[in-house]
Amino acid sequence: MGHSLMGGQPMDQHFIVMMIPHHDGAIAMADLALGRARRPEIKALARSIKDSQTQENAQMRTWYRQWFGGSVPAWGGAMGHGGGMGMMGMGGLGGTGTDVAWLKNASDFDRAFIEQMIPHHRMGVMMASMAQTNSQHPQLQALEQAMVTAQSQEIEQMAQWYRSWYGTS
Repeated sequence: MGHSLMGGQPMDQHFIVMMIPHHDGAIAMADLALGRARRPEIKALARSIKDSQTQENAQMRTWYRQWFGGSVPAWGGAMGHGGGMGMMGMGGLGGTGTDVAWLKNASDFDRAFIEQMIPHHRMGVMMASMAQTNSQHPQLQALEQAMVTAQSQEIEQMAQWYRSWYGTS
């Protein structure tokens, strides 16, 4: 197809395999926030992130079965760590382990949540916008665009809260 990566794996396949665990990280952080956040704004944002990203993961899993056969491999399974979007491998791990453990113990949960979620979202936006330019499937391209739009808005919203609540960027 021309737009393939390591081992001839299409960009769309690679993107889905990387984005699902990245979403899982945000969902795990959002779950914590639903229980621990003090500010209603953070709880509302967490609910929105959890709902939208859970839905997106379900959609990507469905497409993966339709387009590539079988279910989405666990992170790192067929991927290897070189080439293409491999440099974003870190993003696939964000929030699944250390971020969540660290967040659990944060003394100011709301502040820590924003400090973790902004870079996590930035990585997601970067992954989605890069994948979008090479996507073979219009439906996935539209989803990638929607991710870029939604997460960029959420980043801006969190940055505004951070400035107004903590007086710093």
